[in-house]
Amino acid sequence: MTDDHDAAAAMSFIFEAGVLKRAARTGWWFAGVKQPESIAEHSFRTALIGMMLAAMEGADPARVSMLCTLHDTQETRITDIPHIARRYLTAVPNTAVTADQVAACPPAVADVITAAVAEYEAGETREAVVARDADKLECLVQAVEYRHQGIDNVQRWIDSSRAALKTASALRLADAALTGQPLAWLTPPPQSADQPTPARPYRPLTGDL
Repeated sequence: MTDDHDAAAAMSFIFEAGVLKRAARTGWWFAGVKQPESIAEHSFRTALIGMMLAAMEGADPARVSMLCTLHDTQETRITDIPHIARRYLTAVPNTAVTADQVAACPPAVADVITAAVAEYEAGETREAVVARDADKLECLVQAVEYRHQGIDNVQRWIDSSRAALKTASALRLADAALTGQPLAWLTPPPQSADQPTPARPYRPLTGDL
């Protein structure tokens, strides 16, 4: 296999992953969200949460972020199947979908991706447990944000996501999300009395004093 062929095959998977930027998280439609976040948007924050949870739980942040990034890549082919639909549909395992997606990739690339997906799906390593918690926690956080935006029918997502959490750190973050304000970070903290007064901005002298 030539280097050009390897590159083309790897790029094919990269192009396919781009579909996740356009594919919606379908479960939120039931809650009345007309334009829910994309699968890629969900995966991005899941990876960020996973990195933070890993640091709090003593797991490998880089490995957890990788598992989180790849955990929904199969949905380019099977879409985001709502939870209720799983009563009636039988999808092939995510590991099988991933194997098809990376079959033409360079062996080193295919091995890295398939091993990560298999680890996540098995859910046995500390990193996989943390990554799966990150996925559920991101759903809970998104539900909290939608509730603050006026979407009322999100409690079932909050309840089911919190109930699925395994790590103590994820539970603490979930409780912080439930009592927090999504836009609180926009308000600067109050200045204490012992903090120096900020310098006034420099203004050049002009003829009008």
